[in-house]
Amino acid sequence: MALSFLYFFCVLAAYYVIRPVREQLASAVGSTQLPWFYAATFAAMLVLAPIFGAVVSRWPRRIVVPMLNIVFIICLLGFIPFFAHSGLLSPRALGIAFFVWVSVFNLFVVSVFWIFMTDIWTVEQARRLFPLIALAGTLGAIAGPALTQSLVTVIGVAPLLAVSAGLLAIAVGCVIALGRWARVHGEKRHDPDHEAAVGGSMWDGLKQIFATPFMRAMAILLLLADGIGTVNYALVTDYSHVTFLDPVARTAFHARIDQIGNILTALTQLLVTRWLLPRKGPGVVILVWALVSAAMLVLVVFTPDPHAPMLAGLPVVALALIVSRGLAYGMSEPARHALFASVPRALRYKGQSAVDTAVWRFGDMAIATGMNLLRGIGATVGVFAALSTISALLAGWIGWHTANKAQDARDARSAD
Repeated sequence: MALSFLYFFCVLAAYYVIRPVREQLASAVGSTQLPWFYAATFAAMLVLAPIFGAVVSRWPRRIVVPMLNIVFIICLLGFIPFFAHSGLLSPRALGIAFFVWVSVFNLFVVSVFWIFMTDIWTVEQARRLFPLIALAGTLGAIAGPALTQSLVTVIGVAPLLAVSAGLLAIAVGCVIALGRWARVHGEKRHDPDHEAAVGGSMWDGLKQIFATPFMRAMAILLLLADGIGTVNYALVTDYSHVTFLDPVARTAFHARIDQIGNILTALTQLLVTRWLLPRKGPGVVILVWALVSAAMLVLVVFTPDPHAPMLAGLPVVALALIVSRGLAYGMSEPARHALFASVPRALRYKGQSAVDTAVWRFGDMAIATGMNLLRGIGATVGVFAALSTISALLAGWIGWHTANKAQDARDARSAD
């Protein structure tokens, strides 16, 4: 448990150290350019998802998970010269490349973390321990922006990438130690397939989304969640674009958003999810997240000026992003990953990875493109918030329904 805690802390801290750098690059061009950023990320995911499927088909967990993290450490160090010397790459090219890479980094490293967790913990342990393990990530997500805020004005942007790489190196050590622990002490150690290569085809992950009802429902749930997160993110990106003209000011603003949202996530995990998930199950947790997110979006719809300061100097669009994102990581993500703990390893390593990477970025691209089209016919902030409210309500229903079906299937297997 301590190793899992430290592992996720370092992964999220590493990501959140560099995330404000990505956000300020996006804010510099405005949300109308986000479809290009998301399209490039989606294309990268379509290329990488089958490659990851091929890797897990051939090599065991003890090789795949550390290797993936080491590759990202090398990439982080490779970006440093481009930030340190502006003439090596144009700002737009660097912005697109770094946005895509950080998005890939986040989705793959975090997705593989949760797949690894579901591989070493049982379903009962997952319900009990995942809220606490998720809290470790939240603490890392609070520490990361705090590091960025305190260091960016002192050391600049480029050295932040080295800080992130150092945190990820600690995570690699945790992976290796956890693998050794699971082989000796884990409750799944007697399973002969516990850490073997998954086998199968490199395309299995994408196929499973269409062929497996559970994985299809999880993909739809993630797309609807995208309808909340991507819309809120685009609205805040536009606010930052027109409000802050300095890259350092934009970086500090987005770090503040991340820090407040992650504190909310920590409180939610400690006071709500830790109690609610083991007792009521994932469906209820997802439903509560969806209803609260919908309520915040309704507030955006009916606020006369969503860019005017409302609380602590933040506009309502920023507050909606903070609440929906804070509860997404504090409630729906632990619940969603607890659902995956009950499915076979092949679905976790391939189907879950494809959902958490390719499907997620497809949703980002489609929603950002749709927002641009709606802007062309005069859609306002209120219209986007209203559509996102509908998405939140549908996500709550599908999450609740999918969790109930999964529980019925487990009950049937127990009865047999």
